[in-house]
Amino acid sequence: MKRFESKVVVITGATAGIGYVTAKRFAAEGANVACVGRNSERGTALINQILADSGRALFLRADVRNNEQVMAVVDQVAQRFGRIDVLFNNAGVELIRECAETTEEEWDLTLDTNLKSAFLFSKYSIPWLKQSRGNIVNNASSIGLVGSPNYTAYCASKGGLVLFTKALALECAPWKIRVNCICPGAINTPMLDREIAHFPDKEAVVRSITEEAPLRRIATPDEVAGVVLFLASDEASYVTGASYSVDGGTTAK
Repeated sequence: MKRFESKVVVITGATAGIGYVTAKRFAAEGANVACVGRNSERGTALINQILADSGRALFLRADVRNNEQVMAVVDQVAQRFGRIDVLFNNAGVELIRECAETTEEEWDLTLDTNLKSAFLFSKYSIPWLKQSRGNIVNNASSIGLVGSPNYTAYCASKGGLVLFTKALALECAPWKIRVNCICPGAINTPMLDREIAHFPDKEAVVRSITEEAPLRRIATPDEVAGVVLFLASDEASYVTGASYSVDGGTTAK
């Protein structure tokens, strides 16, 4: 029996990076995967890959910051499958900007995408998770645990997500809903590529990132996906309110 046979998994930000790989991993483990994102072309490509591997999935296009669209997505998933077992709040954007140079629009975009979206999807999924005794996994960051200069908005959003996870875990415990989060460090994703491209000496940035991690390398999205699947599975049945660092030991220093 596969770990997620016939379970229904909702993943936001599923069309790239960690979300993309995690969606494929859940499908390979037998789940019905609802992949949420804004890019229909990438979403369709992901679904076709999953179907080609005999998995089950659908793509739902939505702006994860929009209350009505989030509510509609959750309703569609529930109507289609009759249940929701796992919610992976993965959608996120980066912002490299000094606080004094950050515009209100940039701040709102970062907080709304990284934090508000998790609130909205959790809000509308919890009634279904109560029925399934399911669970939520949030994607925070290593710099949601420690600060980093020029990432003030991003740190605020990810630090908020860590505390949101803890508070929601306590709130949902009476219904046996588990809530946990992952805190990835440097992961080989398009987001990291965009961050590196922000700096003139890209090779120096890669060296710095690699040397900062005690394991001396950048992780793959698959390594993060493995932790997500563990937390979402019955193997983590007594784990809730936890923040799992997936950063090669960076925040252990």
